[in-house]
Amino acid sequence: MDNGRNRFESVYSKKVRAGKRRTYFFDVRRTKGEDFYLTLTESTKRFNGDGYERHKIFLYKEDFNRFMEALEDSINHVKTELMPDYDYDEFTRRHEEYEARRAEEEANGGPIEKSESESESDKEASNDIESEDDISW
Repeated sequence: MDNGRNRFESVYSKKVRAGKRRTYFFDVRRTKGEDFYLTLTESTKRFNGDGYERHKIFLYKEDFNRFMEALEDSINHVKTELMPDYDYDEFTRRHEEYEARRAEEEANGGPIEKSESESESDKEASNDIESEDDISW
């Protein structure tokens, strides 16, 4: 017997990690009328370590095209008009390095010691970034 929970379960899900404290979830869900909608969830770990704060957007099929158009236009405006010289691939590179390091730490059971040259290059690259929490992935 269906207890009503099945209609809220994801039929497709994609997770995007955005640094240490923030994760985005893209979930396709089924309605009881056999229709589909998308939930976009931002989940942020609270500073005091007491759980997560979540914000959701429900996006329905009739809004998909307009939403995508507005999202692309807004992102392109920032990239071309407001910050055209910024290296947006920097965050992709940092995220890939972070995920590789995280996977290696999990495989080895703890934090990895950095060599002296890695530590110095990290200091030079970070300039005014004091912690990974200051980086928006």
